[in-house]
Amino acid sequence: MIWHDLSRKLKLKLVIFLLLVFTAVFVVFQLSPKQPQLVKIESNYAIHIRQNFNQPTFYPVTKIPPENLYKPVAKWIGRLILPTNQQLQDGLDWVWMEVQSAPATAEDLVGKIVRLEWQKNQDLLTYIQAVTRDVNFTPEVIRSQKEGIIHPFRLNGIRQVGVLRSLAGANPNDDVIVALDANTIITKSEEKSILKVDHEPVIITGRFYSLVKIIKPTEPNLKSNPKTILPPKQKHYHDYFLVKHYNLNSHNFDGIEETIRIPQQVTDTRNFAPSTTLEIEKSPAGKEGWYIYGANDVNNVFVVQAIAPYSLFQIKPNQTITGEELGLNYIKKINWQNTEAKKGNLNTVFINPVKSKKFPSSENQYTSTWQKGDKAILLHLFGGIGGKKAEPLGVVETITGHFAFGTAEVIEDEFTNKLRFDIKYHQIYAHNLDGIIAGTHTWADFIGNLQHGWLSTRPVSDILIKYEPVTQDYDFDGVKISPLNQFQQKLGIAIARYRIGDGTGGAVVSPATSCVQDSSQALYATILAIKTQVAKNPQIQTWLKANPNHPQTSRFQQLIELGKSLEKQLVPLGIVRADWQSQADILAGTESFKDSSIWAGLTTWQTIMPRQVHDNIATIFLKHGATMQILRTNQVGGWQPDITPLAPTLFFGQIKIPFTDISPLSILLNRVLASLAIITFPDWLVIISTLVIYSLIAIPLGFKFGFLHLQIWSENWINKCLLILRCLFLPAIIEELFFRVLLLPHPNEITNWFKWSLWAFFTILLFVIYHPLNAKYFYKAGFPTFFNWVFLSLAALLGIACTIAYVLTGSFLVVVSIHWVVVVFWLIFLGGIGKLSEL
Repeated sequence: MIWHDLSRKLKLKLVIFLLLVFTAVFVVFQLSPKQPQLVKIESNYAIHIRQNFNQPTFYPVTKIPPENLYKPVAKWIGRLILPTNQQLQDGLDWVWMEVQSAPATAEDLVGKIVRLEWQKNQDLLTYIQAVTRDVNFTPEVIRSQKEGIIHPFRLNGIRQVGVLRSLAGANPNDDVIVALDANTIITKSEEKSILKVDHEPVIITGRFYSLVKIIKPTEPNLKSNPKTILPPKQKHYHDYFLVKHYNLNSHNFDGIEETIRIPQQVTDTRNFAPSTTLEIEKSPAGKEGWYIYGANDVNNVFVVQAIAPYSLFQIKPNQTITGEELGLNYIKKINWQNTEAKKGNLNTVFINPVKSKKFPSSENQYTSTWQKGDKAILLHLFGGIGGKKAEPLGVVETITGHFAFGTAEVIEDEFTNKLRFDIKYHQIYAHNLDGIIAGTHTWADFIGNLQHGWLSTRPVSDILIKYEPVTQDYDFDGVKISPLNQFQQKLGIAIARYRIGDGTGGAVVSPATSCVQDSSQALYATILAIKTQVAKNPQIQTWLKANPNHPQTSRFQQLIELGKSLEKQLVPLGIVRADWQSQADILAGTESFKDSSIWAGLTTWQTIMPRQVHDNIATIFLKHGATMQILRTNQVGGWQPDITPLAPTLFFGQIKIPFTDISPLSILLNRVLASLAIITFPDWLVIISTLVIYSLIAIPLGFKFGFLHLQIWSENWINKCLLILRCLFLPAIIEELFFRVLLLPHPNEITNWFKWSLWAFFTILLFVIYHPLNAKYFYKAGFPTFFNWVFLSLAALLGIACTIAYVLTGSFLVVVSIHWVVVVFWLIFLGGIGKLSEL
């Protein structure tokens, strides 16, 4: 036992030495540089990309489906390829593209690698410069990668990353499939071919598509060995389905029969698959057929990569609603009602705020207002995932969902020759587990994609708004304004910068910074840009004055009025955030933006929750006379029994009164926030007018019955100031908060004026009854004054005055000011202090 043979002094030295060695080793270990492990938690993207049918190489470009059954999704289709690290050092914005489909004049390029770059013009140069950044990942982004979030790590450390490179390098692999627009220019030479574009490519799914009816599951009829095709350990051929193609001659699904493959996606980190083929042939959404998007595999079997229900995109809706009141009620209440019970179903609703003289009822016969070539602004919102395998809530008792803008155009269907909607989303989308990229997506890619789309797992609402003052261009003797194009440009700037986090590699979310906030910011920037353009260009003003009765003048005035309403919605407090005012240059959802404070969020509080933006913007457009079509799906496609669709809510919207759909906390919070706004000049006019009218009625009445008399309170100015301050909080603030703000629906909520008037009468009655009850049980100084019939009459008159002022302004500060002035004037100048003995 050597330790026992050592002296106490030596033992102490040995212990100290060992402690020092341990400390030194610990410090060295902590301070020594470590190679960061980029991914500790596997992403959904990584799980799904391992399946061969989710890889681009699974679909040879030489395998073409029958032309009589399938159509190309676009004329130009390609797979983006990020240049090598050495090539990326040139600081230019070009990428490689494998051409997968091309117009007839360039069919020789199919299967070849070409260079994709921008056309040469000043507007494009300005746009590219606005979004080009050096990319250097922050420590926060490195940590985010360890949690499985997909960031563009191939671009980390690269200088001057522009639009095309941020798109090509968004995912870990070169698997971004895009469509180019018709303005693409081809430059060919013996050495290389170059494609030049003037718009950001659109992210798509599938090279070809068709219109079919899914009949039943079937066994594959493969010429080669089926083991090379079937997933391992698969016992049943549930991937393969017999379908019938649409027959244009009979206008029915009695065309050619074919066996196609709809691959069953695997379970990912959410513990369920992003889509399923289970009972897809029985889906009510597919009763009128499905669009199927995909390509042929090596065995010439068409493999489906995305689906879309045919009936969803038809211009003829399932339901028609006319009248502003009924339309507002549908948008705010009925649209998301009973979402869970509607699982597996879809619905389309057309809303016209103007009642038809021919069909004055609430749901009349549909009269189409959609014509080929019509364009619409789209409001997109998806909800949550509930059930046994529900997703975790990001905010307590709240289904936040996701909001985005988009555009829709009425086109002629290539299979039926009927009119239908073609939808594209402008997704300002944060980095995520699924590898969904911020960009312009087709409906089939963002919603219908079987690997990462939301059709099978979330409820979705798309509102297509037809409003010509926004969707049509203006020409003021050569000065052209295109509101829709300007809006798309602002969204494009936000989208490109989101992909690289404004150079940090990641877009983050906070109360003031999110996808919905930055989408709203793009809308505000568009309004600001148009206002500035009109104000600074005398030619526009001259044209408007010279042509007061021109249809374009009327349309432009409608645009200006709409802009005012939208601006009030986007900055409800009347305080414009510094980043919104100076911008569209600074993005809220990126690390380089500094103001992510709670205050910044509160100044634009109506743009924090996706559901609120979706409903409020639709409401504003409807009140301005826009027609709209609502497309709703509820976990459509194959059946997943362990999940249910959940409607998106406002804050705390999941807390409901039992056996009702009423969320009291959500409603009350929304009413309080909606009432908070800086008093404007029109508000001051309401305050002054209300006080004058109230005085002209109340003072003569009070003097006539001896309740009021001129008597100035003789206390010193300090006590008077304390009384004035006390009256501000009680009764002014407390009583107005309860009887006006909390109990009354805010003017923005009003859908039925008769019901609102009844509720207003009830709150005024409650306001009057409250006073004697208060004097009897709580505020003894009010006895017997609060029982006097003259006092109660004046209180009722004050309640009426404040209610009218509130419905005119929607401002809490307005009604507080009126109430405060009336009470203080009564107490100090009209003998009120003498009637309250203990004050």
